[in-house]
Amino acid sequence: MKSVPVVVVGAGPTGLTAATLLAEYGIETLVLERWDGIYPQPRAVHLDGEIRRILARLGVGDDFDAISRPALGLRLIDPHMRVLAQFDRDPAGGANGYPEANLFDQPELEAILRANVRRYPGITLRGNAEVVAVFPENDCVRVDFTDRSTGAAESVSAGYVLGCDGANSVVRSAIGARLRDLNFAQRWLVVDVDTAADFGEWEGVHQVCDPVRAATYMRIGATRYRWEFRLRPGETATDYGDLTSLRALIAPWIGNTPSEELRLVRVAEYTFRAELADRWRRGRIFLLGDAAHLTPPFIGQGMGAGLRDATNLAWKLAGVLTGGLPASVLDTYEIERKPHAHAMIRLAKFTGRAMTDGGEFGNLLRRLVVPRLHRLPGFAELVTNGQTPPLHRSELVVAHRLYRGRAGKLVPNALIDGRRVDDIVAGRFAIITAVQPTSAQRRAIEQHGGVVVIARNDLRRWLGRGRGALVRPDGTVLRTSRQLSDLIADLPRFKAPAPDHARRVAKPTR
Repeated sequence: MKSVPVVVVGAGPTGLTAATLLAEYGIETLVLERWDGIYPQPRAVHLDGEIRRILARLGVGDDFDAISRPALGLRLIDPHMRVLAQFDRDPAGGANGYPEANLFDQPELEAILRANVRRYPGITLRGNAEVVAVFPENDCVRVDFTDRSTGAAESVSAGYVLGCDGANSVVRSAIGARLRDLNFAQRWLVVDVDTAADFGEWEGVHQVCDPVRAATYMRIGATRYRWEFRLRPGETATDYGDLTSLRALIAPWIGNTPSEELRLVRVAEYTFRAELADRWRRGRIFLLGDAAHLTPPFIGQGMGAGLRDATNLAWKLAGVLTGGLPASVLDTYEIERKPHAHAMIRLAKFTGRAMTDGGEFGNLLRRLVVPRLHRLPGFAELVTNGQTPPLHRSELVVAHRLYRGRAGKLVPNALIDGRRVDDIVAGRFAIITAVQPTSAQRRAIEQHGGVVVIARNDLRRWLGRGRGALVRPDGTVLRTSRQLSDLIADLPRFKAPAPDHARRVAKPTR
């Protein structure tokens, strides 16, 4: 039976991200995907600036920019299509260094991620491989799967298994985990249209706040448009199977555009749910992405949560496999990510209910309150800045109980001499300081595989007077201190990622 360090179950964005990040540290992975190729239907359409940073780390940032559009913000609309409030975003981006709202077509993103995977000889991607069982065995995990093209049964032994296999996860069942219902379920109609016509609409996200027919509209590409409508009791997607039946719903945006200029890409019914797995790990088996959590789409964080999972876990797993980090760091994955995912789910639920609940009284309240939200100090920035909650305290997030400071937050992706902080850190531990280290201190940092970043301008102001920060390979602040020697003392020995020239054109996907 073949043995590999890591098996990734599922070749969606989460699984491909995990495999790529592991490959950058020289960790061999086998990715098993049930389908032969990319699932062709659009699903996710939004990612924020933090996730755009992850794509840059994967080496596909420019390719993503070519297929995506920065959204100009959020517009809240009443049932009569009157604007209640508009929150503008700077398309140039903020602290993350990239636009904070990016609209795209998921199959196009997956094609980019798959093409990038083929640059790594350490990644084997097998399509038509349906995982049927996962068994812990002493110091490894056995994965049984079926080759769907031949019907042959196969097995592989793995040091670790990452379950990135979606809401109906086989891996989740294998570790005895259950999805806990967080009391949210709404049925929605999702409509994707392709057209060369320009509707002349504001190019941000339009959210219709209406308990009778809540709706969302956005332009996600040069010729692609997405609508989502909350279904009424008794309605199904079959009631809206063609442009004739859909026209009344999409008319406020398309106006008199002739139907022959519109191509209906997809009409589907989805139940938006809020669910969280009660456990994310059993020994050497981990859950990531939709296998671990399901988020309503109102804040556009479903797919992004999975990429955050992969980014959080990959460097820790690589550090354990290469011997630089103790196995205990793997305990921090669920400790850090589960509360963060739960917080984002709660925010999505609150946002959805604020826009869709309350009947006529809710509409009246929204008409009175929403136009005045701009007057609340800091509210507009809170909506548009793209920052997510800090990670929970752990072995790798050292924060005081009463004063967290910067610990658990992402370091700003500022420009330093024309390079982004993420590019300088490049998947290593970093000490960010406004104080020049001594030669001995620099040698100590380099001997541990770390890097020094001298803070300037905005980054220096972010640090605060006299402070320094120890930053993890995923960009999260491990701790801060006024003493550079304290940060060096806490710096783990960690193998840096393989250089970019180590990438090779790998064998084609099977």
